[in-house]
Amino acid sequence: MTRRAFVRPTVQRPCTLVVCRGCCCGDRRKLPGTDHQWQLDRLRAAAADSGGRIALRTTDCLGPCEYANVVVVQPSADGRRRGGRATWIGLALDDSCTDEIIEWAVAGGPGIAEPPPALALQFVRPPGMAARSRAKR
Repeated sequence: MTRRAFVRPTVQRPCTLVVCRGCCCGDRRKLPGTDHQWQLDRLRAAAADSGGRIALRTTDCLGPCEYANVVVVQPSADGRRRGGRATWIGLALDDSCTDEIIEWAVAGGPGIAEPPPALALQFVRPPGMAARSRAKR
């Protein structure tokens, strides 16, 4: 009996927004001037309206609490093939930052589109990167 191997079509992974909602991010006591639920609702709506080009996940603490609220923009499968890497955005606290995150994700995100210049100023190093860069010295 001959076994056939079937190759599945590559699943096109969308640009994914990972929103921290751990110990500090999303906490009204720590960041009282931010409407955390409104931000999450806007990101969910953008993902729902994207026709599958954007996915959204929430997660517990991502680590760099001094930069709360943190959002990680992960590249799509195509963006990854083009060299895009996960980009960490800190201090994502107001509507203009949320607008720029959505704008960048809709345009394709890392590896596909350049981030808005103001958003690029909010990029932060993921936890562990500082330790790795010190070890390389």
